[in-house]
Amino acid sequence: MTSKNQIKLPLMLSFLIFSMLLNSMGAIILQLSSKISYTGLGFLESFKDIPMAVISLFCVNLISKTGNKNALIFSLIFIILSCIALPLVDAFWFFKIWLSIVGVSFALAKISVFSIIKNNYKDKELASTISSVDAAFMFGIFFVNIGFGSLLTSDYAEYWKFGFWIIALFSIATVLMIRPLEIIEIPASEKKIFSGGLKFLLKPKIIYFFIIIFLMVLVEQSFNSWLPSFYKNNLKISTYFALQSSAFLALFSFFGRLITSKLILRFHWFRMILICLFIIFIILGISQILITYFYEDYKYILVFLIPLVGLFLAPLYPLYNSEILNKIPAEKTHYFVSIVVICSSLGSSLGSIYMAMIFYHKMSYFYPIFIFLPLLIIFGLTFVLNKTPITYDRKR
Repeated sequence: MTSKNQIKLPLMLSFLIFSMLLNSMGAIILQLSSKISYTGLGFLESFKDIPMAVISLFCVNLISKTGNKNALIFSLIFIILSCIALPLVDAFWFFKIWLSIVGVSFALAKISVFSIIKNNYKDKELASTISSVDAAFMFGIFFVNIGFGSLLTSDYAEYWKFGFWIIALFSIATVLMIRPLEIIEIPASEKKIFSGGLKFLLKPKIIYFFIIIFLMVLVEQSFNSWLPSFYKNNLKISTYFALQSSAFLALFSFFGRLITSKLILRFHWFRMILICLFIIFIILGISQILITYFYEDYKYILVFLIPLVGLFLAPLYPLYNSEILNKIPAEKTHYFVSIVVICSSLGSSLGSIYMAMIFYHKMSYFYPIFIFLPLLIIFGLTFVLNKTPITYDRKR
């Protein structure tokens, strides 16, 4: 019988792989910004997010038939083929196709991974596993920014797209690890225990959660894809150090989620979220003051200060997810996660457009303030989410 730790490792590797792909946008934007306008680059991410959102609902029945493990393997095979092809096609239009493949594959993978976690882990163990898997996601951001940052400043910068072949190798290794695993699947006889169809998605607590997730991803996207451009354009820092800003952000985020996977076993999720949000507000406030009044004297402090947000921002997404996922019936997990993917996709796409417009209108000196605003809404909704109960009716 496969142990839970044996299941957790390939799930973490899967999220690390998709993290590297989804968050390579910082490097792609820097490389293409001399040829493509910021407005055009802002919409480039939509080629990933819109297919991800659309396919997430349609693939639910497919995943139910093939099983979560097979669906995850299929998603990684798509990534292997697309990453091998990317450096061989020297055209901007192929980035759009490649991003669409990444988006569709991630939709399959995320629904599969969250369903595997739901079926194989319970309660605080589930929350801890989600935090561990999401920690791997943050380490992927760190790894891809360090990797591309080093490659783009080396003598082989013109071959930067071949870095995606390394991701293809990771994907092959992960597929080989997943294949022999014995993973619990929900039997077909148990998939209609709860009445009401998809009406459970209209529960007030679920709706508040979806809004929070949308805003959370919008904020994370504002950091992950656009922080390097902010450092390069506003603080006049080199391309290498601009990319390392995202690497530091990811490294702090990795530690934030790793620590959360331990603390959630001892502390209540609501208290942890409030503490994290308060500290984020303080860091963003100090950063904006330094940018506005002490820009020349403290710009290199900002290189480290703003990424420190990751230590407290990263725990929020898995904490919200685990709180609601624990309350969702197992047979509804596919549909629930598909809506999470849609909200995340819309948040990612609109987050990139939101930042692109800010940069286009030359308002990026107020970068921390524009991130502060959606976090205020999240702060208010968190109180409502905590106070709202959730119940389900069973068929008898």
